[in-house]
Order: sequence, then structure tokens, then C-alpha cells
Amino acid sequence: MIAAIVFDLDGVLIDSEAVWDSIREQVTRERGGRWHERAQQEMMGMSSLEWSRYMHESLGVRMAPEEISALVVERIAERYRRALPLLPDAVETVRMLAQRWPLGLASSSNRPVIDLVLELTALGPCFRTSVSSEEVRRGKPAPDVYLEAARRLEVEPPRCAAVEDSTNGIRAASAAAMLVAAVPRPDFPPAPDAIEHADLVLDSLAELPPALERLA
Repeated sequence: MIAAIVFDLDGVLIDSEAVWDSIREQVTRERGGRWHERAQQEMMGMSSLEWSRYMHESLGVRMAPEEISALVVERIAERYRRALPLLPDAVETVRMLAQRWPLGLASSSNRPVIDLVLELTALGPCFRTSVSSEEVRRGKPAPDVYLEAARRLEVEPPRCAAVEDSTNGIRAASAAAMLVAAVPRPDFPPAPDAIEHADLVLDSLAELPPALERLA
């Protein structure tokens, strides 16, 4: 029986992958690095410690990893404050499910970005906890961020449903032994072998509440 729901953030509640992609590419080119077409895919799901190190070591950005992370987050925040790219039905779905289950958030975004999104959407009170992958040892596809969310919710992972969109996110939630509801993004589709780990595959967030109610 489902006792809690844990949402991913990027690609599930906000249409942010293209924003992160463009800003990381911008910083890479500005600071002497070498951007390539696989970079965004390879960084998806990484914690801030991991992707900033990747930009420094693999892309050749001439800044320390912590400086790269701070600069990218600063520019992400500026963009979100101008126009937050909310996905359809995100706010309504979260508010509806919060009336039925305790909710958590397990995100690869930096803590300041998570807090800013919750502030701008006024969804903070809907979530009992939120976890950034920079607060755990390993980013997705490792299960650490989902396991920590379950721990904070005081619910065993197999009694949690995770809502994901990406290859690494689906793998992380599955590795945490959670029920996985995948809502794939057509512009950043998960790998077919990752989709096989999903218990539900939905076309939109609007389908999530009735699907979870049927399972519950």
C-alpha cells in the first residue's frame, strides 16, 4: 500500500532541462571549456558536486568546481525569477496529492534552486521534506536521494511511490525499491531499458492522482 509520494523536480514539475543545458553550455564556453552534444545527457541526475567536477575535469572549464556550481545556480535563479517554466498540471497535481498522502521531493538540483522553486510556486507547505542530491553521498542513478527522502518521511521505501521522468531518475527510484511512476518528457526521453523499471508510464501529471488511487 502506498504511504507516501516522492516527486522529482526537474522534468516532472518544471520544464528545466533545456534551461540547465543552455546555462551550463554558456558557462562552459565563456570559461574556456569545450562543450559537446553528449554533455547534457551525461550530467542528467548528477549532484552539483558531480556535475561541477565533470564540467571542470571533462569539459575543461577553467574554474574550481565550487565556483562553477555557484555561477550556474546564480544564473538559474535569475532565469526562474523572470519566468518559472512550470509544467502543465504540476501545481494542481501536487496540491491534490498532498491532501491524500505525505509528499517528499528528491531532486538533483542544488538546495537554493529547490527552495526558490518552492517559494515561487507557493508549494512549500505541500511537501513534508525535500532532499537535494548535494546532501547525500551519491547522485542519481544511485538511490541515495530517494532513500533519504523516505527516511525523513519516516516511511519504508517500498511503501513510497516515486514520480520521475529521466533515465537516471527512474533507475534511482527503482534501486530504492520504490514504486516508480514515469512521466517521460518527449524532448528528453528516458532510455528504453530504464522505462522497463517503471511500474506506471503516464502521458501527463494529470493522470497521476487517479492512477495512484487505483493502486492504493
